Amino acid sequence: MNVKRFRPAVRALVLDPGGHVLMVRLVFPHGAWWVLPGGGIDEGEDVLDALRRELHEETGLTDPVIGAHVWNRLHEFRLVDGDGTVWDGQHESVHMVRTERFDINPSMSTEQLRAENLHEHRWWSVEEMAASDGTDLFAPRDIHVHLAAVLAGGPPAVPFEIHQVN
Repeated sequence: MNVKRFRPAVRALVLDPGGHVLMVRLVFPHGAWWVLPGGGIDEGEDVLDALRRELHEETGLTDPVIGAHVWNRLHEFRLVDGDGTVWDGQHESVHMVRTERFDINPSMSTEQLRAENLHEHRWWSVEEMAASDGTDLFAPRDIHVHLAAVLAGGPPAVPFEIHQVN
C-alpha cells in the first residue's frame, strides 16, 4: 500500500482593518498563484513559531498577534522541497492575523524569495478576488468565499476543512 506524504505547513490570513487580505504570488514553470503568506514547518518547530518565522521572512511583519485557527487545507499535488524530499502535497493550517496595513519589507532578500518562487505581494479585497477574470489564480481557488464568510461571521468555533486536488 502506497501511503501519501503531506508536508506540514502553516499560513496566515493577514487582514487589515478594511477587510483586505495580504497575499503573495508564487510563480512556477506550470503557472502562478496568489496564496496566503506562510510555508513549511521545520522539523521540531512549533506551528505558531513557524508562522511568525514565515511572516517575518516573506513580509517583514514582526511580532504578529496570531488569532483564531480558521481553516485547514489539504492540497494534493507533487511537491519537491529544496532538499529533494518529494511530497504528495501539503497540509496547511490557516490562522487569522489582524493588523494595520503595513509596508512590505521581507527579511529575505529578493534572490531568496525568488528561490522560494515568491515574486509579488498584494492586498486583495473579497470583491477584487471574486471579480478576477481568471488571469489571477488563487489557492484555494474559492478563497473569496471563505474570506467573505469569516469577515461576515467571524472566525469559526472549529476550523473548517478544504480539500483541493490539482
